[in-house]
Amino acid sequence: MRVAIVENTKITHHGQMGVALHEAGALIDLYRPYLDGVLPARGTFDALVVFGGEQNARDDGTHPYLPRLAELMAAESVSGAVMGICLGSQIMARGLGAENIIGTATEFGWCEVQLTDAAQNDPLFAALPERFSIFQWHSDTFTLPDGAVHLATSDKAAIQAFRLGPRAYATQFHFEASRAVVADWSATFPDLIAGMDPDWATQHPARAQSQGIAADAVGLTLARAWVAMI
Repeated sequence: MRVAIVENTKITHHGQMGVALHEAGALIDLYRPYLDGVLPARGTFDALVVFGGEQNARDDGTHPYLPRLAELMAAESVSGAVMGICLGSQIMARGLGAENIIGTATEFGWCEVQLTDAAQNDPLFAALPERFSIFQWHSDTFTLPDGAVHLATSDKAAIQAFRLGPRAYATQFHFEASRAVVADWSATFPDLIAGMDPDWATQHPARAQSQGIAADAVGLTLARAWVAMI
């Protein structure tokens, strides 16, 4: 299988998604449109993964490729295999006509997510527990696109995951962010993270044990299940 991966920022970890893709022997075509504006062409890949970034989904002035990426994700969502993570989910929602709500839904760290009733019969989410902790790092949210199936929610952001069509998914949470990924983010962005959670530096090691181990398992379960759909 050939998978197009779109990175939206310099520090991007594929994490658990990368593990699942490599286990499956996927061929990876990597795109960094924040550098050159280049996006994958339709018909050149079997699946599309769009990761997060520090910009918001409407930052067209500084990231002029965003409208084209939103259109690409929406077009592929009809029948293709798509995964939008964090910013990727927000861009996907934009492409599908939803409203992007900027700066109103801050979540950081391992936070609890609850599945909806619809998730119990979803081919990807049905294997997960009804409630689980998973890593979050965002300030924005969005409304549910028309025709999408709402799969997960949280106290801060009502739309944590949705599906459109048979294989197109979006997750506001960072299921790809294993404990190793979170440790690297913590070392790379200490000042930025302190602004999100002043106690993170001291609490991170304990939370990695109490919440991170289970979150790693959830993330890898999701990644493997989605890769199996490609």
